[in-house]
Amino acid sequence: MITLFSILLTLIVYRMTLFLAGRFPTPLTSPVFLSTILVIAILLGFHISYEEYTPAKEIMTFLLGPATVALAVPIYKNRDLLSKYFGAALMGLIAGTILTIATALLLAKGIHFSKTVLLALSIKSVTVPVATEIGKILKGNQPLIVAFVIITGMIGAMFGPKLLSLFKIDHPYARGLSIGAIAHGIGTAEAVKEGEIQGAVSGAAMGIAAILTSCILPYIIPIFL
Repeated sequence: MITLFSILLTLIVYRMTLFLAGRFPTPLTSPVFLSTILVIAILLGFHISYEEYTPAKEIMTFLLGPATVALAVPIYKNRDLLSKYFGAALMGLIAGTILTIATALLLAKGIHFSKTVLLALSIKSVTVPVATEIGKILKGNQPLIVAFVIITGMIGAMFGPKLLSLFKIDHPYARGLSIGAIAHGIGTAEAVKEGEIQGAVSGAAMGIAAILTSCILPYIIPIFL
């Protein structure tokens, strides 16, 4: 009964936040951000623990698989456009991946964070399934890694499109590439709302950035430890 209630609660709250985001489009009304806060608040109000919510979470998380695979459809439909700028996009992704990792590690090192936090921060811009596997190899703290990945995705989805518009970056390819490389799946969901091209490029960028991070990170981490 609690599982069914939790699923219905999550769906209703998310639909409600989608409506609010449409009526009042601000970073703070971003559906992923706002719905997360509301669901947590309601669960606390009904004294439903995370352990009790977990079965519902696992059912909904299972559906992420088909949703992620579905991203291949817009990628295939826009394959000519993706290949047209692939060389420049790949160079940008390589540079962006290295800078993202290095910036996070330099910040963590400068603030004297522990090795555990440092490792978790270094993987923050990679989608959760890949981040957790990298974390296992590096012997990182799995819950902390997941938390940083989700927070990064939320921030990217909330503020990424606004910052791109602020700097007058309007090309759909550039917008999708930026959001997908930094804010992975959560950002890609936001990019899809902008248009099919943005969603396709973001999905491709998310996957390529994950591969690049997996290859580059083992060589960068020892420098900072």
